[in-house]
Amino acid sequence: MKFKYLRAEDIRALQRLAFEPRSLVEGHLAGRHRSTAIGSSTEFRDYRPYVPGDDLRRVDWRVLARTDRFYLRTHNQETNAACHVFLDSSASMGFGAPASKLDYGSFFVAGLAYLVARRHDAISLHLFDDAVRAFFPAGSTTRHLHTLLRALEANPPGARTSLAVALQHSLGRLRRRGTLVLVSDFFDDAGAIFDALNPYLHRGFEIHLFHVLDPEELQLPERGLATFVDLETNGRVVAHTPSIRKLYEQAMADHIRNLRELARRRHVRYTLARTDAPHIALYDRLIP
Repeated sequence: MKFKYLRAEDIRALQRLAFEPRSLVEGHLAGRHRSTAIGSSTEFRDYRPYVPGDDLRRVDWRVLARTDRFYLRTHNQETNAACHVFLDSSASMGFGAPASKLDYGSFFVAGLAYLVARRHDAISLHLFDDAVRAFFPAGSTTRHLHTLLRALEANPPGARTSLAVALQHSLGRLRRRGTLVLVSDFFDDAGAIFDALNPYLHRGFEIHLFHVLDPEELQLPERGLATFVDLETNGRVVAHTPSIRKLYEQAMADHIRNLRELARRRHVRYTLARTDAPHIALYDRLIP
């Protein structure tokens, strides 16, 4: 089965990574704790009936032979944490050519989902703009991975950005603490974003921010007199690029510096992700 954002060459590159998804799923500040959640440890707990989508490798074939019914062995595990991914799908993420920021973020998220699901660990996905447009609860099966990959392909840039609203809306949904990965261009109020992240931090989530920007957003190109269009409001501004370049680049640098500093104060990991750099390199930032 072919997927737009998880190509054969991406899988080959991901398989070469010296990367342990378990440390990401648990969250390296969350610690390890015994739970009664279904896991993959060797401590047997109970049987439960098979339901479509379950991993067939966990079927107890001896029970099947005796009862002619499919049952799975369940086990205690050392954590009930998961990886929760938020992908900004607002209109501004549609900027960039030939690939947009949303394309770049989708490649990264698809690879991350593959890495986590490959270990049969749980990953959830939130697609948002000014609200959560789609939510896929944490799962770990191959079927779940394919569902996420298809959702990424059917996810065009949408409305305006409101990261704080999306984070506030999803707080009650995420009952399994672990790692929260937020992929966005962060064209929003930095203070409001971190206010919305505070409850996740208080609950013990490990948080990673991936700030996706096109090179032209970092360094304004020389275009003389040009018309700039706001993708989220359709507002238009005509400006002489040599005249505004210094002020624009200073404002962008200040915004990035502010995000970095707010992240540092809260022990949140911040990464600037340029779309002209390979997304494969970003996974190293997730290693504790």
